[in-house]
Amino acid sequence: MRIGVFTVLFQKLSFEEVLDRALAAGVTAVEIGSGGYPGNHHCPVEELLADAGKRKQYQHALASRGLILSALSCHYEPLHPDPRIAQESRDVFNKSVRLAQMLDVPVVNVLSGTPGGSPTDTMPNWVTCAWPPHYLEILDYQWNQVGIPYFQEAASFAQQHHVKIGVEMHPGMLIYNVETLLRMREAAGPALGCNFDPSHLFWNGVDPVAAIRKLGDAIVHVHGKDVYVDPYNVSVNGCNDHKPYGQIPKRSWTFRSIGYGHDAKTWKDIISALRIIGYDYVISIEHEDAMMSNDEGLAKGIALLKEACIFEPAGELFWA
Repeated sequence: MRIGVFTVLFQKLSFEEVLDRALAAGVTAVEIGSGGYPGNHHCPVEELLADAGKRKQYQHALASRGLILSALSCHYEPLHPDPRIAQESRDVFNKSVRLAQMLDVPVVNVLSGTPGGSPTDTMPNWVTCAWPPHYLEILDYQWNQVGIPYFQEAASFAQQHHVKIGVEMHPGMLIYNVETLLRMREAAGPALGCNFDPSHLFWNGVDPVAAIRKLGDAIVHVHGKDVYVDPYNVSVNGCNDHKPYGQIPKRSWTFRSIGYGHDAKTWKDIISALRIIGYDYVISIEHEDAMMSNDEGLAKGIALLKEACIFEPAGELFWA
């Protein structure tokens, strides 16, 4: 198992400066944005697709520092009812998959996005309730006419290029929990997997260990990110919260550095559950803690993961 970092937190630095910063911080893997919401600050996708020499230089910059590229990430809106946004998202994904194959990167991370509620809608519509009955009509449209057809096509494209899709379960999206992830995987096939981010599950009341055990080999990449759930605010308004992230005292939950939302034992349980299902890849730290600097948040996250992660193969059962 490796500890990595999602380099979007250092987007103002150049590619090689980021690699040096990651190496100095003590990680052995980087996850890099290839477009969409993360941007492509450290991945000139068009140049790399077009030039084998530049790809070789890019790979050498990583390998010479003992780093691996764990995933390309292009979280965006492929199901958006605006055809322009949807097509841009799909183009970014397709280019990311092609480049991932060329760079020997096994995973491209995405968000599912959210369709509109009907073919005439112009904005996404996230359904969270089964009643009134028109919500079920919306879900039928979103899944059967938009979501499943797209992800069947996307998963087929990824499989052709020997790449896995890591869908990050995220509230507000069509795929936001274990049930919706597995439903789409059943429809689209095993090339569609999960980029497991426990932070989005904690504040919905999900036990990440139970989620990991249920997902099993659907997990193809993991984010290291924590969240603090404010018991006072939750007791008043529940967990769903659309107040701006900066209003921390008023919010029901807030993204935190690893260990500042849940203790080391919780993270050790998460790591152990990942080992049980056979996951032995990267825990990629995604820093989004508004109460810490990038450097301090990353350093504290690395320190806790070094304590929690299991790096060596299991020993012989000499006692049994």
